[in-house]
Amino acid sequence: MERFVEFPFPDERFPDELGAVVQRTILDEGQAVRYVGHTHENDWCLSDGVTDPNAPGATVAVHIRHVIDHDPTLEPLASLPVGFQAERDSPNEPWRITPFAWLPDE
Repeated sequence: MERFVEFPFPDERFPDELGAVVQRTILDEGQAVRYVGHTHENDWCLSDGVTDPNAPGATVAVHIRHVIDHDPTLEPLASLPVGFQAERDSPNEPWRITPFAWLPDE
């Protein structure tokens, strides 16, 4: 698994070797991905957009391809520029693309 893979990706597809930080609720419970972040550091993070991704043990680093193969609606986000994020309210809704911003600490 590679943390950094040269961007943009060939064929606008997520590379098999790319790692991402993914919420366990997506992997273990089948929750939908409602948030994808491509940080300024060129890291990728995927969240269910509902539960706290900062809770202890809430996330894990995995090959992003595991998630993409389960939910092909994520593949178009392979062209999401560094420093941007995509959000949607449900898997049937379109993605909203905005500049990336870390959530404030509460």
